[in-house]
Amino acid sequence: SIGLMCVRRVAMVCGLAVLCAGCSGMSADRSLPVGAAAYGVIPAPNGDASVAAYRIGALDVLKLTVFQEKDLSFDEIQVDASGNLSLPLIGTVHAAGDTTSELSSEIARALGEKYLVNPQVSVTVASSVSQNVTVEGNVGQPGVYAINGTSTLLQALAQAQSPNEVAKLDQVVIFRNIDGRRAGAVFDVEAIREGRAADPEVRGGDVIVVGFDAMKGAFRDFLKAVPLLYVFRYF
Repeated sequence: SIGLMCVRRVAMVCGLAVLCAGCSGMSADRSLPVGAAAYGVIPAPNGDASVAAYRIGALDVLKLTVFQEKDLSFDEIQVDASGNLSLPLIGTVHAAGDTTSELSSEIARALGEKYLVNPQVSVTVASSVSQNVTVEGNVGQPGVYAINGTSTLLQALAQAQSPNEVAKLDQVVIFRNIDGRRAGAVFDVEAIREGRAADPEVRGGDVIVVGFDAMKGAFRDFLKAVPLLYVFRYF
């Protein structure tokens, strides 16, 4: 009967909730750093740095000027997919992840070692195509979002309409390519919201994954089944 089917469905959902009580849902890889160690991999923004500090990314187009050295200067030079520039005299220079100031200093240092005396180098961003972050998992609207300058985890999650009702808030992972290798760290969004933990910096190219809380998911399914129980009671 319909009533019996309803009871069975509610019982099944309740049983699922009990089974899930001992599980953690979709959790991050236990080898990833958490707590204070997580900020060693993905730090919070430096309060002394400019909020608008921009970090160069793969495929960005730069303007490079070496004072009084026309052959070493470029109105447009593109960072390759690996994050590198190929420059006269000094060869390959890794640019992705640097600010324009940091890259200017690196190029000046390399030129000054063998080729020029006290070179004056200026780097600016002509156009940017790299400043996107991917937010996936249990958020309101997973997707790829543009960021400008320095952004944070909470700001990126807000763009994705925030964690949903079944999100596991202490299992939010940021993945980042660092020196050509993929690194990741686990953060507790609830602690960040409450001011008990710092809000980590998010950069272009980062991937954010919000975990699933099995208990919350089971409870949501239970609530969906409750109206059927009331239908059975009124027959």
